[in-house]
Amino acid sequence: MPFLDEPSQVKILDYQARWPQEFRHLAAHVRAGLGSDAVAIDHVGSTSVPGLAAKDVIDLQVRVTSINEASVVWAMNSIGFRCRPEAWNKTEMSGGVTCRKLVFAPPAGQRLCNVHFRKVGAPNTRFALLFRDYLRADETARDAWGAFKRRLAISVTDLADYGQIKQPATEILIQAAEQWAAGCGWSVPIVRNQQAEDTGYPACSQHCSQEPGH
Repeated sequence: MPFLDEPSQVKILDYQARWPQEFRHLAAHVRAGLGSDAVAIDHVGSTSVPGLAAKDVIDLQVRVTSINEASVVWAMNSIGFRCRPEAWNKTEMSGGVTCRKLVFAPPAGQRLCNVHFRKVGAPNTRFALLFRDYLRADETARDAWGAFKRRLAISVTDLADYGQIKQPATEILIQAAEQWAAGCGWSVPIVRNQQAEDTGYPACSQHCSQEPGH
């Protein structure tokens, strides 16, 4: 659920060219607070896909070797971020596996974002990266997903309801993403020198049918 200073209504925008730079700014701020505890900081969610319509909320995924809630909350609070308290922001199902996570909101009045902490190698960490890279690679799937979100946002404006209704469609989308991954040899992007992963291109061992943004 959003905090009182955050919007509770859904608004879908055309893709904004400023989103990658805004991610990089947020990632640098988060990394400054976490230091080497952040194995990688990924740009995930719809704003990470060039050309995809999305809510104006940047999603960051922080890959960590373990999730120690007390220490993570302390580190994020020290730079103003607020832990989202709901149960669904602390665990999630991915591939039939219950996975731990933590999600943080920005400091009050700051740029809208969600900072997701997930464990390196966990199914939910892979899910977020596969979702991103599949939509970056497949223009048809990207445009269909954007059109679906626009239609849904017209009829369902409440943020919580929107998320619940969208979830089953997300599961269908990820099935197509798994087929794509098997076909092109996709794998989770390798972390190099603790740099934020936001190249705009999927990690495939073969050429994918389309490059993102074309």
